[in-house]
Amino acid sequence: MISQFFILSSKGDPLIYKDFRGDSGGLDVAELFYRKLTGLSGDESPVVMYHDDRHFIHIRHSGLYLVATTSENVSPFSLLELLSRLATLLGDYCGSLSEGTISRNVALVYELLDEVLDYGYVQTTSTEMLRNFIQTEAVVSKPFSLFDLSSVGLFGAETQQSKVAPSSAASRPVLSSRSDQGSPLKVDVQGELRLKSFLPSGSEMRIGLTEEFCVGKSELRGYGPGIRVDEVSFHSSVNLDEFETHRILRLQPPQGELTVMRYQLSDDLPSPLPFRLFPSVQWDRGSGRLQVYLKLRCDLSPKSQAVNIRLHLPLPRGVVSLSQELSSPEQKAELGEGALHWDLPRIQGGSQLSGLFQMDVPSLPGPPSHGTSTSAPPLGLGPASLSFELPRHTCSGLQVRFLRLTFRPSGNTNPHKWVRHLSHSEAYIIRI
Repeated sequence: MISQFFILSSKGDPLIYKDFRGDSGGLDVAELFYRKLTGLSGDESPVVMYHDDRHFIHIRHSGLYLVATTSENVSPFSLLELLSRLATLLGDYCGSLSEGTISRNVALVYELLDEVLDYGYVQTTSTEMLRNFIQTEAVVSKPFSLFDLSSVGLFGAETQQSKVAPSSAASRPVLSSRSDQGSPLKVDVQGELRLKSFLPSGSEMRIGLTEEFCVGKSELRGYGPGIRVDEVSFHSSVNLDEFETHRILRLQPPQGELTVMRYQLSDDLPSPLPFRLFPSVQWDRGSGRLQVYLKLRCDLSPKSQAVNIRLHLPLPRGVVSLSQELSSPEQKAELGEGALHWDLPRIQGGSQLSGLFQMDVPSLPGPPSHGTSTSAPPLGLGPASLSFELPRHTCSGLQVRFLRLTFRPSGNTNPHKWVRHLSHSEAYIIRI
């Protein structure tokens, strides 16, 4: 029997955290483990460590730490065997075991853990048996390549999209996974500056980016707060002579679409995440009545708004009915494919919307330790995922400052009016 299971990156970043018994210190336990691990002398660390009545058992696989904790007198060999089997399962379902595949498949990993371990007790580690219960499909991404323009980052982002009749800038979605305490476990932004050109071939353009734009943590520019990214890469046709001094890109784009620049940012966002979800669950085991109250708050500025918001909440098997009370008439909710779909056309920054959903789940089993009514989420509920678009907003803070053309379109129109900034989600996961 184990108390917690978590996966850490080689730098100690928590990728997955699951508390089965509720007797831990939350994510502080993962931080404590990594501090003790890095504080040891020598290259080889012990696979079993002890601290404050708690045993830490871990294996290292593909640069990741898979860790189980327990306060019981459990055979360490059985837990090492369990961790090895979990590593094999995650590799089987995600295609490979690495930080990237785990980050792209957070929902799938948590679903596997819910099926393999029930309140810390092992149920099954058979891949064939689990295929009958796992519903989430693995997200597989091609390796990141600047020149493979069909390869789009599936984890993270924002999207600035500037559609210029001659040019366009784009950046992509925000991914986040929130812990039980509401703090983000993992946040990644993958952005693009995308161009769609209708200009005559050979026409030169200059694209000015935010002057405070810097790459890496050590570089600081300008007088305001820096707009920092971890990595950036450019198309081979981009002239970077003015980039270091003035943050200006020069190029002669061919007609059609072109990805001018790609950038990545992890964890350290300059602004809060756009949404917070406040869930409340009441479950009457006697009648099989499940009540879920969801309050969605938009943490954008009051001048901004989010559009085309959809919340997808997986439900326990056997839901037979749904009744709903929504805070505004524009919203709608429905059941489909074993999940609740809650659609909101738009939400203004600084505001919040809510919905009360009541469902009958007569066949739902419950944990024996709870009474007739409980606020503990039943098996199969969550995690929730959000899809949305944020017009005129970039989560990294990077903006196109100006767009200048050597070729003047008819009518002497300012070309900057064709620039669009857009953020959208591709994997915004919230644990219930």
